[in-house]
Amino acid sequence: MKTIILHSQDLAVAKLVAQHIDADIQQKRTHFRFSTQKNIDLNTLRERFKLDFNLIPENFLTDKVALFVSDMDSTLINIECIDEIADFANLKPQVAAITEKAMRGELDFDSSLSERVALLKGLEVATLEKVYTQKLQVNPGGQELINFLSGRNIKSAVVSGGFTYFTDRLAADIGLDYSRANTLAESNGCLTGVTQGAVINANAKADFIHELCELNSISTKQVIAIGDGANDLEMMKVAGLSVAYHAKPIVAQQADIAINVGGLDKIIDLFDT
Repeated sequence: MKTIILHSQDLAVAKLVAQHIDADIQQKRTHFRFSTQKNIDLNTLRERFKLDFNLIPENFLTDKVALFVSDMDSTLINIECIDEIADFANLKPQVAAITEKAMRGELDFDSSLSERVALLKGLEVATLEKVYTQKLQVNPGGQELINFLSGRNIKSAVVSGGFTYFTDRLAADIGLDYSRANTLAESNGCLTGVTQGAVINANAKADFIHELCELNSISTKQVIAIGDGANDLEMMKVAGLSVAYHAKPIVAQQADIAINVGGLDKIIDLFDT
């Protein structure tokens, strides 16, 4: 028996869906569930009703989830930090174009990061504070999701191809247990145009999950990983459940779960609350 989630509280729509796919319907606190033996084309449902639908993988056990790992830029937060930093140097179009290509998987991440960071050379470090306080916001439902996970004793982490200035501060502000990202080198109060240490790329993100699993004595099957760009694919592959959040097509096509309409709190629906 397959279980399909409608991430909506609209009863009228739920009844239409149940009739459309000839399935039994069950109303939950935040969503509806449909049980059916049929193979349902989720993309057809998504297109017809303009809502999020997901099939719960048969091997996904919510009571076993022990770790949630999220990408930061455009996933946990509303911006691409490096693009907004570049905006203060009047270089946003150039940097954003490189970011977009990297997220679509059209550019090697390491070289694209190096190219973008080089454009920031000479910018005052104080610019990072402006980006964090003036432009960065947690995406809708993000804080609610982290609070929910914390209440279930599920550890949470942010890992990013962006920068520690933002990941570390964000983790402290919203209650994440772990964070990892690239470190921007600076000198005399200005960015030097390079990063320090190993680059946090797609493979490093996957390695971070393995590291946290070992640290917490858990299996990768107990991990939910969420992202939106090509740089997130490797960590999503090693996780027990992968979630594409308002993601690029290359990511949405490979993820177990896709959230294209709602906020991050829609992930709570998977826990059958």
